[in-house]
Amino acid sequence: MKKFRYKAKDKEGKTLSGIVEAKDIKQAARILQERGLLVISLRPHSEGPLKELKEIGFLGRITSTDKVNFTRQLSTMVNAGLPLTEALAVLEAQSRPSMAKIIGDILREVESGGSLSSAMERHKDIFDEVYIALVKAGEAAGILDKVLNRLADNLEKQREFTSKVKGAMLYPAIVIGGMGIVAAIMMIFVIPKMTSLYEEFQADLPLITKIFLKISNLTVAFWPVFLVALVGGVVSLKIGLKKPFVKKRYEEILFKIPIIGPLQKQIMLTEFTRTLGLLIGAGVLVVDALSVVRHSMGSVVYEEAVTDASEEVEKGFPLAAALARTELFPPIVPQMISVGEETGKMDEVLAKISAYFEMESTQSVRNLTTAIEPIIMIVLGVGVGFLMIAVIMPIYNLTSQF
Repeated sequence: MKKFRYKAKDKEGKTLSGIVEAKDIKQAARILQERGLLVISLRPHSEGPLKELKEIGFLGRITSTDKVNFTRQLSTMVNAGLPLTEALAVLEAQSRPSMAKIIGDILREVESGGSLSSAMERHKDIFDEVYIALVKAGEAAGILDKVLNRLADNLEKQREFTSKVKGAMLYPAIVIGGMGIVAAIMMIFVIPKMTSLYEEFQADLPLITKIFLKISNLTVAFWPVFLVALVGGVVSLKIGLKKPFVKKRYEEILFKIPIIGPLQKQIMLTEFTRTLGLLIGAGVLVVDALSVVRHSMGSVVYEEAVTDASEEVEKGFPLAAALARTELFPPIVPQMISVGEETGKMDEVLAKISAYFEMESTQSVRNLTTAIEPIIMIVLGVGVGFLMIAVIMPIYNLTSQF
């Protein structure tokens, strides 16, 4: 399929521009005419030297902002009564090239008679299982615009929440990274220079200086080995975490770490309750909603817990009772869900629980940052102190000899 850049007017006289894929220029013109557009200009589209970079995702990566904007705008246009194909055509013309290509593929699938959810299933790397399940439920119930609007709200909350967590962890990461770089520079460049000075004057070195010299000599002599070991360790960890039993053990250890463990649990509970409430509010059955949620949590431990709960619900047990059987869900979760089951307002209750855990996790992030800062300062001070003693003490001893 070739790409053609077009400029055309719609039925209201508004000028649109974008890219359309077709076998040749005649088919491209016919596709635009079928969309009700009056073609002004149509020419082959050349992507130039940036094509390869876009194909590998360097410039063509779909961001969360692209996804949120697409969902929000599609909801608005469908709610305004615009046919789905026309709405997708407008979004294709207005979006960035990387997103426009995805929308164009969805548009062609819908124009050929497919549903929006089935078209999105062909791009699961962009639209996850939860997104597709919600769109499918919206299509079945005839409330696609409302579902898309709630989905856009959820994506925005998710993006904001993730940004808060990452932003809070940025400062400790920068400080720890800086400490590592400074330590490496001292071991590789500074201390070896001091070693030659000590040897020249045959100085009697303190124990701490000898230890630092040994570490420095090993670092200088075997730095390629250390580098390969570090890279190999990171790669091995990433490969190992893809195996369920390794990832489960890793998560079990992570959840037991003070401050960090509870924070991870709160993040999981925030996503679980928010997504489950969104699915149930869209009319998805509880069992089906649990099946979708468990695949989207990214945690083996919680996935197993939700799977067990789903099996209990299939047997006829209430969801609240099923979740109460595991310690991964604090008492407030089954208690509030029980209220939702009795009142028939499960989605509203889950939204409130999600807001509660989001507030708790935000506070935990603040506590973590507050706790890490003095710890980093203490470690940094002790490290610098030892380093200065190891370097300065022999120099002082040398000067006292004269």
